[in-house]
Amino acid sequence: MPMKGDETDGYREIDRWDRGVGWIAYPEETMQRASHALVGDDGGVWLIDPVDAPDIDALVSEFGDVAGVIVGLDRHKRDTAAFARRHDAPVYVPRWMTGVADELDAPVERFDAELADSGFEAFRVRDSTVPPWQEVGLYHSGDDTLVVPEAVGTVAYFCAPGERLGVHPMLRPAPPRRALSRFEPERVLVGHGAGVMTDATTALRDALANARTNLPGAYGRALRELLS
Repeated sequence: MPMKGDETDGYREIDRWDRGVGWIAYPEETMQRASHALVGDDGGVWLIDPVDAPDIDALVSEFGDVAGVIVGLDRHKRDTAAFARRHDAPVYVPRWMTGVADELDAPVERFDAELADSGFEAFRVRDSTVPPWQEVGLYHSGDDTLVVPEAVGTVAYFCAPGERLGVHPMLRPAPPRRALSRFEPERVLVGHGAGVMTDATTALRDALANARTNLPGAYGRALRELLS
């Protein structure tokens, strides 16, 4: 199974509820890059770290018109510019995120603690130079939806055996507890793998609390996944 897909004739839908949906454009890839379309308080659809796929605009249009496309991680430019041009919408990049806006062939808007009029609170998950990592999280208090683009995930190489949600292998020695532990989400949407749609607060608390304890099992599993 390739780490990252290079062609696809479809996508796998994930994480559907009344205010959003997700998809994995290359269902067979190891990375399981997840994209999301979420409805904001403004009635617009906000695309988070989207990866393009055939007929994906039909899925997005079920929820409304695209208001903006978000880069949630400095490494997740993905197909954001292509979506922005196609839907005549800007790419939204956190004001403090560097080295991203100049690489996007689309109009760019900056945001701070609130994502425009979407109702999503924006907060720093990580902003570091060693390792290079700039990640913004999003939280909607109206329906308790938490979006974490990279620091946690559900794909196999993130999770130790028995975990529903795992901390990124590089962050397990120093998990992002300060950034994430204040939330009690109904659902956690992630950038790699399907989201946690039931008992999400427990899954998040367990992931943060056990990141170091479960490190050997997680690293062993990640190694097996990446070598298979």
